[in-house]
Amino acid sequence: MKHIVLTSVAVVALFVAGCSKKTPEVDMSQTQMTDAEKLAQLASQIQNDVQNVYFDFDKYNVKADQKPVVNSNAALFNQAGAEALNVKVEGNCDEWGTDEYNYALGLKRAKAVKDALVSEGINADRVSVVSYGESNPVCTDKTKSCDAQNRRDEFKVSF
Repeated sequence: MKHIVLTSVAVVALFVAGCSKKTPEVDMSQTQMTDAEKLAQLASQIQNDVQNVYFDFDKYNVKADQKPVVNSNAALFNQAGAEALNVKVEGNCDEWGTDEYNYALGLKRAKAVKDALVSEGINADRVSVVSYGESNPVCTDKTKSCDAQNRRDEFKVSF
């Protein structure tokens, strides 16, 4: 009799365990991207495609040869879906001049490019400016070509 009871309990236990619910497998390739993921992907794409704007020594006006760069960047920032993205223009300088002077010059450079972007249809509220003066060099050699690389505006795209 004991043997029949133990066998019955084992059969019931196997039956209950075999009928438990299984969670369905989800094919991740079929899921849709969220709006935030789409926006992040667009911001990353624009960040990869945006170009720096370069300046002459001790100048902050956008040179004629840099206007196509500004126009190209504006087109990136104006593309469909990008209206929710923000752009930070970062002004940079070479090492010549005092720290205070270079921070002021970097800010003037960033503002000049912001104004150029706004004239190309970018909403001014989307664009912020900051100056790093000479504190963010991309080249530290003591050459004219190196100094020219440091006289630039860079762009950071965020949402």
